[in-house]
Parts: sequence; structure tokens; C-alpha cells
Amino acid sequence: MTDQIIWLNAPGDITQFHVEHHHCEPPGDGEIKIRHQAIGTNFLDVYHRKGIYPMPSYPAVIGAEAAGIVEDVGPGVSLFQKGDRVAYAGPPVGAYRSTRNIAAERAIKLPDAVSAKTAASSLLKGMTAYLLLNKTYNVRAGTQVLIHAAAGGLGSILVRWARSLDATVIGTVGSSEKAALAASYGADHLIVGRGADIVAEVKRLTNGLGVDVAYDGIGGDTLLKSIRSVRPFGMAVTIGQAAGAIPPVPVEELRPGKALCHPSIMAWCADVGQYREAVLAAVGAMEAGIVSQIGAEYRLADVAKAHEEMESGRSAGSILLIP
Repeated sequence: MTDQIIWLNAPGDITQFHVEHHHCEPPGDGEIKIRHQAIGTNFLDVYHRKGIYPMPSYPAVIGAEAAGIVEDVGPGVSLFQKGDRVAYAGPPVGAYRSTRNIAAERAIKLPDAVSAKTAASSLLKGMTAYLLLNKTYNVRAGTQVLIHAAAGGLGSILVRWARSLDATVIGTVGSSEKAALAASYGADHLIVGRGADIVAEVKRLTNGLGVDVAYDGIGGDTLLKSIRSVRPFGMAVTIGQAAGAIPPVPVEELRPGKALCHPSIMAWCADVGQYREAVLAAVGAMEAGIVSQIGAEYRLADVAKAHEEMESGRSAGSILLIP
């Protein structure tokens, strides 16, 4: 049987994608072959496509998460069998294809309560949320948190997970429609509109002090606003640049005693033990209803349209590719 594979010819715009048919070889030692039912997309994919995070060589296959059915099991694999429902996320990238051989230690069985589409839309984002809320900063009851793009794929999971820890969540969104979504996820306060004075609103909502931690995946000039929204000895966390490259930040902006952190879920997951810790936490969160809304679905061959929508900011939630 031949299947589709999406090649990225070189760093650039969506015209660098091309679709081919390919034959997936049998899995090797310690590997399983997965027939994908749903493939997740993330802004990480956009960064890979554009070359902000370059691939080792080209043409390349990108994509960092997917879910499906085990179609074959390689030698030395005892934890999986044909027909198992599984998902995976993190390195090595290469999920934009119908079938894939992957190291068994990188896969996890899905509980009955978690569908393939839910796993593909929420696993990497859930792992990222675990890293941000438990390892990067210890969010707990009473912590005041600022979450940008609170109605987005990662933002919605961060809101739900932070609220499950009894933190107070201030979210930013671009429209009243997205504000309604973020409120339904549990956000305590919302700052609406791209032109809103984020720093002033945060200070007003925190009695002039600022939040304990701010999670910023917007980039551009928003990171400086995030830093200025953090209390003394709090932390600003930069996790992306959806609005463009981040300009240099003067170190004086960190006075008095603020911290600036730039964590990477892909770097964290390079260690198998840390990967398993994060993936188990994310699946547990999904079972508890901490998931990303699915904003749109595209056929795998329509990957260019999916990337256009992701970059436009129109869609609230995650965008899936369906083989």
C-alpha cells in the first residue's frame, strides 16, 4: 500500500510543500509502525517551515505529533501489538505522513476516553503546559498568571490546567468571540483586543503589583509588555513568536529581580525519561477534560491551507491534518 508524505523542499512559504506517495518500510528493531488517524499542527511547524528552527537537511518532513493505530511491530517490541491505539509527540519530527515507523519508547497507548483527534490536537500542547506550569514556574493555588492567546490551542490548555491548580488566570484575546471561548475555559479576567493596554490592565487587575508569571507565545513587541506586567521577582516566559521576531530586550527591563525564561518542550523531551513524565501527565490531563478545542480539520494533502489558517489567527483552537 502507498501512502502520502508531505515534503518541505526548503525553508520558506507554503509553496515549499509538495505531496508524494511513499511506501513505508517494515519497522526496525524497537520500532512500531503507526497508521495515522490524525496529525496535530503547532506553531513549531511554522517555525520549522520558515527555517526559524532549521531542519538538519532538505527536503525534510516536519510535524511533531500524531495519533493512530499500530499496524506492525518490529523485533524487540513487547509493549505494543497490532491494533493498539497510540499517540506520540516531540522529537524527532516527521509526522506529516500517512504512516510512520517510530521508536516504541516514544509512543503511548491511548485510554478509551481519549480519541485520536483529541490526542493529536492536545498531546504536545499538554506536554508543553505541564512543562510551563510545573517545571518552568511552580504554579499553585493563588498564583496570578498571564496567558496570551487564551483561546488558542496551547492557551486554552494552559487556562484550563492553571485553573485546575486554583491559580488566578488573566488572559488576552483578539476578539469578543475569542473572549467568550476563553471565559468558558475558566479564565478569571480577559483583556480583549489587539490594541489593549495590557500592562495597565494587568496592573489594575492585580492592585498595581503585576502577575507572578506571564506566558508569551506572541513575540514581537508583546514580550516587553509581558515583562512589564510581571511583579518584582516574578517571571516572564517566552514560548514563541507568532507575531514576529522578538527584538532585543534591555537587561534593565528585568529590574527589580524579574526573571526571563525561554523553555523548549522539544529539548525537554529529548531525554526519554523526561518525555515519558510529560506525556503521561498530558494524557492524564486529557482524561480530566484539559484539552484543546479542534478549530479546523484539513486533509493531509491540504497542508498549505492548514498553515495559512494557523498563521492567520482566525481559528480558535487546534488545526488537525487528516490522512
